[in-house]
Amino acid sequence: MSGLFGIISNKNCISSLYYGTDYHSHLGTEYGGIAFIDENGMPVKKIHDINNSQFKSKFYEGSDIINSNLGIGVISDKDPQPLCFKSKFGPFAICCAGLVTNKDELAKSLINKGIPFSELDRGEINTTELIANLINQGNSIIDGIEKMYDKIKGSISLLMLTKEGIYCSRDRNGVTPLIIGDKEDEIAVASETCSFNNMGFKIKKFIEPGEIVFISQKGIEEVKNANNSKKICAFLWIYTGFPASSYEGINVEKVRENCGQFLARRDNVKIDIVSGVPDSGTGHAIGYAMESGKPFRRVLIKYTPGYGRSYTPLSQEVRDHVALMKLIANDEIIRDNRIILCEDSIVRGTQLKNFTITKLKDAGAKEIHIRPACPPLMFPCIYNLSTRSIKELAARKAIRALEGMDTEDISEYLIPKSRKYKEMIDWISEDLGATSLRYQLLDDMVKAIGLPKEKLCLYCWTGEDFQKT
Repeated sequence: MSGLFGIISNKNCISSLYYGTDYHSHLGTEYGGIAFIDENGMPVKKIHDINNSQFKSKFYEGSDIINSNLGIGVISDKDPQPLCFKSKFGPFAICCAGLVTNKDELAKSLINKGIPFSELDRGEINTTELIANLINQGNSIIDGIEKMYDKIKGSISLLMLTKEGIYCSRDRNGVTPLIIGDKEDEIAVASETCSFNNMGFKIKKFIEPGEIVFISQKGIEEVKNANNSKKICAFLWIYTGFPASSYEGINVEKVRENCGQFLARRDNVKIDIVSGVPDSGTGHAIGYAMESGKPFRRVLIKYTPGYGRSYTPLSQEVRDHVALMKLIANDEIIRDNRIILCEDSIVRGTQLKNFTITKLKDAGAKEIHIRPACPPLMFPCIYNLSTRSIKELAARKAIRALEGMDTEDISEYLIPKSRKYKEMIDWISEDLGATSLRYQLLDDMVKAIGLPKEKLCLYCWTGEDFQKT
């Protein structure tokens, strides 16, 4: 998932744009970019590869000579962005968050109409360029955005910068969030509310699914009404989001504490200490400790400078390197203890097995009980860039081993009380080298979040695609 930030100011906005975008760095590791309107009313973009460096280090130099009162920024999970265009609507810049699963089909259709694509990255069509070209097929910007949503499969939220202001459009099902904040002389829009706190913004509005809002010097204007549908990604609270952020008014850290409490209520294992895999597992572990009465201790400590999330890089080699280097085992805390280790989820299981559990065992842990805060992940996400293959998922590896082949009917493995579910969990636990493994129940996770089940996207656990219902 990419992170978006936009700013309208009565003064030079570059400092706010710079810091607001940087507060989305936990959402991507590939590219960081900003675009602003220059003195001639034209959008100017600056994009940097942030694979091996932080956003701050790439954009600090030269930022003091830019003067603009409106701009957008993005931390991108895959494609270079924002991108700038001259169009029949005038010049604009655009950045996007989400995934288009029929991207190649749509691009081919446009190419056949004579519309070229120039922003190829690693031989692939840039999703942001595709979205811009689709919008350009409309009779107006609003009409173009609506027609784009009619054509795409997946989920796209976007910011579109013009010299008059910023169009803020949340995807029709609200899978990804967009929130508006304001203060005396500035209006901001962001994927993450944590970008508001230290800059003095107060939450003004959670943009609704399908809603388009235009922010300018004149204020906030709702130019397209919201849909009734809402299916926000539940994984935002479990893993993706920053602990200080809120979506739909629900705080991420509080949800993680709730998850840990539900895990503890259903547990009866005898342990000495509770810990979490930093950073996203920490809140879940705190909740478990609160409910169980056992002490929270930090058995693994993240060396923060220079290491981002090990889940987000595109290659397994990079993921493994980050997993190896960023977490340092605290031997004195680990030795001879029976440990509950809370994790946000088990995706592929390779890092947990090869690095985390191995480090704990080498440091003398007596027992290691793994407690993920969500159910087994069964399906690759079709609305955001995440796992791209069923074969990657730890639960599917277990099913393949148990069945002796890949099987489409996994319905019994989705039922926690079934024999096949238990066999799957036992296989994963043994493969990881854990003393025990117990996953969160889906209904408990939903209760921890606090939204009705029908308001959440749970596709990666259930396989239920709401766009087909």
